[in-house]
Amino acid sequence: MGRKELCILWMCVCLVACELLGPESRKESEKSEDEDDIVESLDTNAQGDSDYMKQLTEAVNKEILTLQEYAEAFKKTKIEPKDEDNNKDSQLEQMEYTLKLLKKSLLRHTEPTWIHDPKDGDSTASELEKLGEHPQDILNTLPPLPEEEEVELTPELKEAKELYDAATAKLRRRSPDIRSAIMQVKQSADRGYIPAKIKLAWSHVFGEGVDMDIEAAKAIFEELAEQGNGEAHAGMGFLYATGTGVPVSQAKALVHYTLGALGDSDFAQMALAYRHWSGVTVPSSCPKAMDLYMKVAAKVASQVSASGGPGVQRARLLDEEAAGGALDTDLIEYYQLLAEKGDVQAQVGLGQLHFQGGRGVTLDMNKALHYFQQAAKTGNAVANAFLGKIYLEGGDGIKPDNETALRYFKKAAELNNPVGQSGLGIMYLQGRGVPKDTTSAFKYFTMAANQGWVEGQLHLGFMYFGGVGVRRDFKQANKYFSLASQSGHVLALYHLAHMHAQGLGVLRSCTTAVELFKNVCERGPWSSRLMLAHAAWRARSTSSSLLQYLALAERGLEVAQSNAAFILDEGVVGPYPPEQRYPRALQLWSRAASQGCAAARVKLGDYHYYGLGTHQDLDAAAHHYRIASEQLHNAQATFNLGYMHERGLGLARDVHLAKRCYDLAADTAPEARLPAALALARLNALVALDQLYEVSVPPRAACRVPRAACYVCCYMLRPGRRHGARGTPARRARARPPQRARRARPALRGECAAACRVPRAACCVLRVLLHATTWPPTRRPRHACPPRSRSPASTRSSRSTSSTR
Repeated sequence: MGRKELCILWMCVCLVACELLGPESRKESEKSEDEDDIVESLDTNAQGDSDYMKQLTEAVNKEILTLQEYAEAFKKTKIEPKDEDNNKDSQLEQMEYTLKLLKKSLLRHTEPTWIHDPKDGDSTASELEKLGEHPQDILNTLPPLPEEEEVELTPELKEAKELYDAATAKLRRRSPDIRSAIMQVKQSADRGYIPAKIKLAWSHVFGEGVDMDIEAAKAIFEELAEQGNGEAHAGMGFLYATGTGVPVSQAKALVHYTLGALGDSDFAQMALAYRHWSGVTVPSSCPKAMDLYMKVAAKVASQVSASGGPGVQRARLLDEEAAGGALDTDLIEYYQLLAEKGDVQAQVGLGQLHFQGGRGVTLDMNKALHYFQQAAKTGNAVANAFLGKIYLEGGDGIKPDNETALRYFKKAAELNNPVGQSGLGIMYLQGRGVPKDTTSAFKYFTMAANQGWVEGQLHLGFMYFGGVGVRRDFKQANKYFSLASQSGHVLALYHLAHMHAQGLGVLRSCTTAVELFKNVCERGPWSSRLMLAHAAWRARSTSSSLLQYLALAERGLEVAQSNAAFILDEGVVGPYPPEQRYPRALQLWSRAASQGCAAARVKLGDYHYYGLGTHQDLDAAAHHYRIASEQLHNAQATFNLGYMHERGLGLARDVHLAKRCYDLAADTAPEARLPAALALARLNALVALDQLYEVSVPPRAACRVPRAACYVCCYMLRPGRRHGARGTPARRARARPPQRARRARPALRGECAAACRVPRAACCVLRVLLHATTWPPTRRPRHACPPRSRSPASTRSSRSTSSTR
């Protein structure tokens, strides 16, 4: 940096300092003569302002030194000496503009009453409001930065780069060969290519194509992090956040994630954005989360075509266990058998699976083409439409052919198929094989959108958003983007997020924009890791599956968080100590529940109910069950609330509320009807027994039989019923004992007396069966009831009865 440039910098700094210090001292001297109270407050403010100015001067000096070092380094690394004068001028312009921005930033972060004259306060306030309302205007006025020239690679690094590109191409195939691709990555890393080293380190973490070696991955990350690599900082942040190979330290993880985000690492940006959005280890901040998510979403949207890209199966392990773990392979084999026999629907279904992916089917364009061609021979409209899409986009050895695609699209459109109509609209919009015609494109897109096809809705949104062929209308664009986003299209979600972030056609909403940007980021190329982790779980490689799910959980994917917690809940701890199993699972369940997962919320209640990973807290368990029941309409949570009301666990004991919860659980889910019916039967039985026990008859001291049981037994085994006295009234009268005997026998009041007609065997069996409910709770003697004695009257009555018979 020359002397002239340094002099200009120092003059600008002096001018800024004079503007800040001069008017303030004058104002304080004038106001000190009027009011004493104001003078004291101004003196204290002046002291604070002087301290602030000292700190500000030191910061400005440091910034000047940094700029000077940067200029010297830039001057040393300069390659073309011819453009030296032009570069000097551009540097001077950038420095002057930097000083202007510094001055504006000082004005924004200080009080305008002591910086400017009161006469200029209104203009300053208006300027500050403009800057606050439209910060993008400042960025738009910035001069373009000089383009960074790529460092020329040595011949060895060029060969390593070629090996790495070939390996990544293999991994991006629809049916990748992972082991051979990782071996090529390892060869490239051995030659010193940095992206290959990063890929190899993650492969060591996941055990993907190589042996799982956390220490080797840690060594690679540490080496590259010292060089300032953003992806290496992201890897170190993951290790510290999860405690993999190192002690858990959320502070160090946050530092590494911040450095990685500054280095343009998508992993670090997503992890840091999720923490700012959910408030994990940092204060919750929606603007910061939106800024980070927006950067990653732009990368994802740039890699997605209008068709939306391959589909990703988000398998939830907890649901698979509840469903019994039905295999998709059996269903696929059944469809393949039907397709070979000529079933058109099976052919179309298999073609769509191989074209878009899902249900565990590998993506294979050639197989999709084969099945669609078989179905198209019968005149199927869907098969013709997808054949047009294959020839329009190409891929996997299939060259794009506009004429063939146009022919298939026309066949499908003639059969009123929305996929074919949308394909024709794309060809007319882009002028591929036909003259460019926005009116025809709008017509075909409207026909496809009216039938609910996502691509027709998406392109209508594009046309209204950009004013292509129609008048620009942000409300109509928002309408069609919203319809397309319901099908999960990435581009629709991305543009809808921008409209909510900027308030185009809708009210500006940071929360809605963050949720949409987050949804876009979760559909990036790294989402295929979900399927790889699920395949590792099915292959019994539990440690690899756990680490892959944990890496995706750090990015903020709710499915990965719940799956990782499920694996820990099943007893798989991987490289972690066994005593950390439940605390780690509890943390992951909590993060998944905060994103609206009902099963995770129920699991969170279970952990508090049983005291797993935390102390037992029935109130907290009831709180989580109530959230899952009332807000997420989970049948299991409603059933658990009924059980807690029935037993009085953490909630007030209330039989009526318990019955209501059981009924609601049965109405919420069909699979809850049988458990709810059994619980209601038990509840009714307990209520009936409680009503029987409420009979206020004092028991005899020597009897160990409950009052209600004795009353029922005495009624059922009365003499007339025991002897089977039926028939005429005269026969029943002969079966009765004499009048004296009836008066001598005490009334049946649930008591065992000497004249009791209950057989001793029945009484003993009743005592054995009702041992848990007898009283007092002391041990019963062997013969609790006294021996039955027969009075003379009863003897005579029995003899007279026998003589009569």
